[in-house]
Amino acid sequence: MRSQRILTLVEIALTIALSAVLSLVAARLPINIAGGTISFAMLPILVLSLRRGLLAGMIAGVGFGMIDYMIEPYFLAYAQVALDYGVAFAAVGLAGLGSGPYKRALQSSPRKGFAAAVPYVLLGGLGRFAAAWTSGVIFFGQNAPAGQPVWLYSVIYNISYIVPSIVLCIVGASLVLPALEAAVPSTPRAAVPAA
Repeated sequence: MRSQRILTLVEIALTIALSAVLSLVAARLPINIAGGTISFAMLPILVLSLRRGLLAGMIAGVGFGMIDYMIEPYFLAYAQVALDYGVAFAAVGLAGLGSGPYKRALQSSPRKGFAAAVPYVLLGGLGRFAAAWTSGVIFFGQNAPAGQPVWLYSVIYNISYIVPSIVLCIVGASLVLPALEAAVPSTPRAAVPAA
């Protein structure tokens, strides 16, 4: 039990570090004047969440959010920082709600495991979108074009980078999850009796 906790803590730390590195390899669209990039930064958090559950994913998300703020700070108010960095990336950990279904499907095949993971990857991405959208409505309304509702501006702005990031993460997960399961299974495999 203790070794499993240590393994999970190590995976959380590695997830935060890998997300930080992946966030540096990113594309920013001209519309994204107040932050937001297209990257694989969510992928390690999503993978950890599916393998180790909701709590591990949310802890890693908050940890990465703090690092992301240090890498590229954008401060308007404490609540804005909390929403854009802490809450948004903790919400990526919502993919951990699919940990059980993912692991059960894995018992059949890696393909079924990945198919079970996709809705939860979407859930994690949508969780991030919800936090970013809320922040946009509350704190970035002054950037909306004249006559455009602030809520719609926030939808368009945040979809422009979060949806492509979700798509990248689905593609990345299709490659990473089976390889990681083969190398370091998320659930102990039954012992094979000696011949």
